[in-house]
Amino acid sequence: MSMISDDLLERIRARFAHVQSDPFQGERVFFENAGGALTLNSVVETSGFYAAIPDNQGRDNVASRALVEVIAKARADMAEMMNAPGGQFFLGESGTELLFRLISAACLAAGGGRLLGSTLEHPATRSAAARWTEVAGMAHVLVAHDDLTGTVGVEHYRPEITGDVRVATILHTSPVTGMAVDVGAVAAAIRAVSPECFIIVDGIQHAAHGSVDLAELGVDGYVISPYKMFSRHGYGLAWVSDRLAMMPHNNLLNGPEKNWEMGTRDTGAWATLSDVVAYLDWLGGEVSDETERAARIRAAGEAIHGQEARLTQAMIHGTGNLKGLADMDRVGLIGGPDNPAREGLVSLTVEGVSALEVVERLNAAGIRTHTRKPDHYSGNVLEPLELDGCVRVSLCHYNSVGEVARFLTAMQEIAE
Repeated sequence: MSMISDDLLERIRARFAHVQSDPFQGERVFFENAGGALTLNSVVETSGFYAAIPDNQGRDNVASRALVEVIAKARADMAEMMNAPGGQFFLGESGTELLFRLISAACLAAGGGRLLGSTLEHPATRSAAARWTEVAGMAHVLVAHDDLTGTVGVEHYRPEITGDVRVATILHTSPVTGMAVDVGAVAAAIRAVSPECFIIVDGIQHAAHGSVDLAELGVDGYVISPYKMFSRHGYGLAWVSDRLAMMPHNNLLNGPEKNWEMGTRDTGAWATLSDVVAYLDWLGGEVSDETERAARIRAAGEAIHGQEARLTQAMIHGTGNLKGLADMDRVGLIGGPDNPAREGLVSLTVEGVSALEVVERLNAAGIRTHTRKPDHYSGNVLEPLELDGCVRVSLCHYNSVGEVARFLTAMQEIAE
């Protein structure tokens, strides 16, 4: 498999909207991908097309049948992209809402015992677990993540893995530290002791940064937010295993037992997921000689991961004659400079300069980043480190080394 060349990068960037500028600020570097990735041009076109169609699904007419076929294709595309071992995909209000639904169904079906999670998790998961363990009369156990590495591993989970763990929640990648978790290893360790445990994964931050193989992970639920995976705002996507799909859940009386969607969903939302898969298929064909679509999609995931590793290395260790963040005396890096778990995100502090001021000064230099504060979103990471904030710099594969160089130039001035 080849790397993403400069020529290919230009063709990649041409497929996304607002790569170099937006209607509000004008020209800028977009390093706020963890808050929402750039949108494919094809997604914009598809959304407009379906927004104009008045017909609904499930009717006896040509347009309605066409909508049903679009949704069926998107579900099949998602199953291939994520190598789903059966189960079903469905849409909801948001990734957060879907995590609440999956966790509530798992807790109520568990019949007591313990729910095992970690302190690394986003509040979408932790809040849902706290609420529904109380309702279901379960114990909610949080494994402490490693402050130094910014992640959590099997070794942290293992002391708390017991036979009465009925539900487990795992964060695939942290939106604060940018570090990934070895979900497959954690899930396997849980299954070895409690094979019937329902395992639910928050994949929202991970989805844009590499492949997802549900068969390999061995879990029961996986949730993403498509606006963080090159699609658009306004909905979330969940997958549930056949086993979890059969558990009691919110549904209409006398309706299909396995139905998890609440009301009629937007056909255009489904269709944009097919656009994302088509893009990954194209990219995989550009970086590999694979002939099967599933293999091309995997190759795209590997190329995306490799390109982002290249960009974060340049950001941390420098490019050309520019010093990297690791060599700037007053700059601190959450998770350390050389962390193999990092996925396209660097969270930093500058001694003597507040995170808010750093973000403001980067904005003035035309570089979009974001402040994380020790609030309900990020306090679980920042408070143990005794930080009153950090700057989140989040990349994606369509960013360039030239944009990293522009960022480092601005950071050098700020750090001095």
